[in-house]
Amino acid sequence: MGRPVVVVGLLGTVLDRGGRGPARWERWRPTVALCQQTDLRVTRLELVHEPAWAGLGRYIKDDIGVVSPDTDVRLHAIEFGDPWDFEAVYGALHELARSLALDPEREDILVHITTGTHVAQICLYLLVESRVLPGRLLQTGPAKVPGAAGAQGARGHRRGRPQGAPGTAEAPDEASEAAGRAPDPAGRTVIIDLSLARYDRLARRFEDERRAATSFLKAGIETRSEAYNALIDQLERVALRSEAPILLTGPTGAGKSRLASRIWELRRQRHLVKGPLVDVNCATLRGDGAMAALFGHTRGAFTGAVGERRGLLREADGGVLFLDEIGELGLDEQAMLLRALEDKRFLPVGADREVQSHFQLIAGTNRDLGDAVRAGRFRDDLLARIDLWTFELPSLAERPEDLGPNVDHELERQSRASGRRIAFNKEARARFDRFAVAAPWPRNFRDLGGAIERMATLAPAGRIDEATVEEEMSRLDRTWRRLEQPATRHSAAADRLIGDRELDRFERVQLADVLEVCLASPTLSEAGRRLFAVSRAHRSTPNDADRLRKYLLRFDLDWDVVRAARSNG
Repeated sequence: MGRPVVVVGLLGTVLDRGGRGPARWERWRPTVALCQQTDLRVTRLELVHEPAWAGLGRYIKDDIGVVSPDTDVRLHAIEFGDPWDFEAVYGALHELARSLALDPEREDILVHITTGTHVAQICLYLLVESRVLPGRLLQTGPAKVPGAAGAQGARGHRRGRPQGAPGTAEAPDEASEAAGRAPDPAGRTVIIDLSLARYDRLARRFEDERRAATSFLKAGIETRSEAYNALIDQLERVALRSEAPILLTGPTGAGKSRLASRIWELRRQRHLVKGPLVDVNCATLRGDGAMAALFGHTRGAFTGAVGERRGLLREADGGVLFLDEIGELGLDEQAMLLRALEDKRFLPVGADREVQSHFQLIAGTNRDLGDAVRAGRFRDDLLARIDLWTFELPSLAERPEDLGPNVDHELERQSRASGRRIAFNKEARARFDRFAVAAPWPRNFRDLGGAIERMATLAPAGRIDEATVEEEMSRLDRTWRRLEQPATRHSAAADRLIGDRELDRFERVQLADVLEVCLASPTLSEAGRRLFAVSRAHRSTPNDADRLRKYLLRFDLDWDVVRAARSNG
């Protein structure tokens, strides 16, 4: 038995009447006729009418009960006002669409655009196009209508523009005929500019939805960084318009995992995916088990394979697969992943038949995958496939203006988790803000979240005071100094960069340590912040990248040379 079919449509105040006597059954009435189709069994009909036509609505409902007694007809009386006012009609239908209990994961949803004024038809079309009504367009007529859609084949197909555009239905001008007069021979022309900038309330409605989506991606944090806001704005458009892979880059702890989760949740809310989010850290996939974990295996495929395993790619079918640290995958797994992305098919370990999985890939990495390609550790063809939409997340230290909102967010999170209000006193907050702006935050949001959690836990009566802040600042400073401890032996890459330069021992040790920090940092700016973390706190306009660049030039070195040395191991 197929899925339930739900139709949303408008009552035709002219074509649906057809008279009161038996002759009405000889006439084509669009709303009744759609429930008489042999290949389209309507489970539920959400029928919209203006309050003045409630009697006709009940009459049509009764007639549908005769021809299709299993169809549940639900009448919705809404006030359009002026039926030719595009803004008013769209607003009324938009509110109705939000109130309907539609479930596109379990129902085939069709939107009937044969009846109603041309303005109403266009509004329904836009609501379907924007996924406010998560269905397909349905057009009916007394004979075959180009572009008409039935329930057959509705599942699994993308929505698209119908061949018969809204406003070209065979219904006459209902507004004129409903008023009891013949249509004006000269006709009536209504020009509707679909650029929403002309309609202030509509523009605000769409802008509110866009802002809600971007705010959702930012976990509700009102960030102040122009660059980060621009990144999220573009990411929101991509997430809602494309199924192509998305690559999130940036240092560890910059929020890639959390952002991937928000992208999936946003797409799920807009009915663009129905499957789960499968989150995998590729650094945990090692050896022979990596292939089986990702792609599954058959029973007896190898020693210990006592049962069949579906694999993570099949678990993500219909949803989103997030591969964090994708640069850690082996070359064999990369080749299989490329095939799965391009053909939606792959071969589980030990199987002789391919399986299918349709998923969207979000990849995360803190490495330069271009360097990994040049070093032979990453496939160039896979990088080309996942590099269509790349978003580089800045480190926390690169967003000093966002530290305040993120501190507030972490305080709210700790308050919810502990069931008590957590807050700074005024002096303690000012002291922590000054420290935070100058701090390097090498582990980004993990460092910040840990700091707030510790202070919230130790805060007397939920009030973080100056003593608690001072203790936490000392703790962070000790931790970061341990991270910055130079190795007793420098790496081969640092030794190659220093070469045979004639340097005093003091200069050689200092240069080697600077190069080690550069080799371990994703960007010149990040390396500069780590090297000058203490002194930058005492400068009003620190420019760590320029300071480091000038230091390297003293030894005829630049950032590109350092990156090349890192790529070559």
